Amino acid sequence: MSNNKYNMLVESSDQVEMLTEQTENGKQLYIEGIFAQANKVNGNGRIYERKIMEGAMDSYISNYVSKRRALGELNHPDRPTVDPAEAAILITEMTWQGDNVYGKAKVLNTPKGQIVKGLLEGGFSMGVSTRALGSLKEKNGVKYVQDDLMFTAVDAVDNPSAPDAYVSALTESRKWMINESGMWVATQEEIEQPFNQELFLEKLEMFIKGYRK
Repeated sequence: MSNNKYNMLVESSDQVEMLTEQTENGKQLYIEGIFAQANKVNGNGRIYERKIMEGAMDSYISNYVSKRRALGELNHPDRPTVDPAEAAILITEMTWQGDNVYGKAKVLNTPKGQIVKGLLEGGFSMGVSTRALGSLKEKNGVKYVQDDLMFTAVDAVDNPSAPDAYVSALTESRKWMINESGMWVATQEEIEQPFNQELFLEKLEMFIKGYRK
């Protein structure tokens, strides 16, 4: 069993667009654009150096995208891994262009995928968000993601600008580890942490402020 503990890291991008392709079975809907960026301090005060992100992203592409196993959900679940029953998109392409990772994702014919499809066809501006596990080291007020970074998913999100405050409040402090069965679980100290009403209200206020941006 691994005793390493990781933060769940979620980063959002609104630089994506809808794409429609004609197939033998009719129209197929995709979203494509910038899925991730390196060497840039993001809205959560974190930076993914290219040398760190490149290895983790290339591993995700090799082990998931190229094998058609890179599922994504609708919005952010409070866990590091994807639940296929909640899948909305399938990431089909991810490539480096400079310090940006451009991606393409197929909108699936699933209950959550149908919601994404309806929103896109209705003119809604959808975004994407990477989900990853990793540790951080702070230097001069900036949190540097370390070389244990592991990408686990790319999700479709309905408000990519708002989750910055929400994500930093709710996921930065949560630690994850692999249990004896090989499953990702919240660490015991996180599970046993007593409810703190003051902290909860503070996080809720941060989320509301982010949502109103």
